[in-house]
Amino acid sequence: MESSGGKCEFLLQGTLYPDVIESISYKGPSATIKTHHNVGGLPASMKLKLIEPMRELFKDEVRELGIALGIDEASVWRHPFPGPGLAIRILGEVTPDRVAMLQEADAILIEELWKHGHYRKIGQAFVVLLPVKSVGVMGDGRTYENVACVRCVQTSDYMTADFYHLPHEVMGILSGRIINEVRGINRLCYDISSKPPATIEWE
Repeated sequence: MESSGGKCEFLLQGTLYPDVIESISYKGPSATIKTHHNVGGLPASMKLKLIEPMRELFKDEVRELGIALGIDEASVWRHPFPGPGLAIRILGEVTPDRVAMLQEADAILIEELWKHGHYRKIGQAFVVLLPVKSVGVMGDGRTYENVACVRCVQTSDYMTADFYHLPHEVMGILSGRIINEVRGINRLCYDISSKPPATIEWE
């Protein structure tokens, strides 16, 4: 950066093959599954040279490559994180308070999945903050707070996915911790949708 006067010449993206397949329509607009931020979202003309070394690989192939390159296990097995950030997991208004709420809930989910030996069995796991509130009871008081949903899926290629059959006892631990430790959430749901017809992310 210093030798080039602080100017960048390249844009490196972690685009994977499923991103490309889902974002490109082969039968007209109705056949596009969803638009990924890193496929078709760049200006038609830009000065940066685009580098996408994993564009033709599936996620399981990327993990095999990471292991072969000697990358640490925690990085190789880390679940995908949305390029646009947590905002796409907050349905409705995005505010600093709602981002912080989601971060706390998500951290509890990941911690418990590792603790109970489920993290590596799951292709992707995260919490979604819904744009609805529900009535609850905390102590002797009535609450009217946010509803969150846990999404865990099993998949190898991310083109299809089944919801992960998380044991009820782990669900109970998650519900107790998130509702009691994350201020602003008083109800927790579990997403049992498969892909298709649902997508892995909610947006």
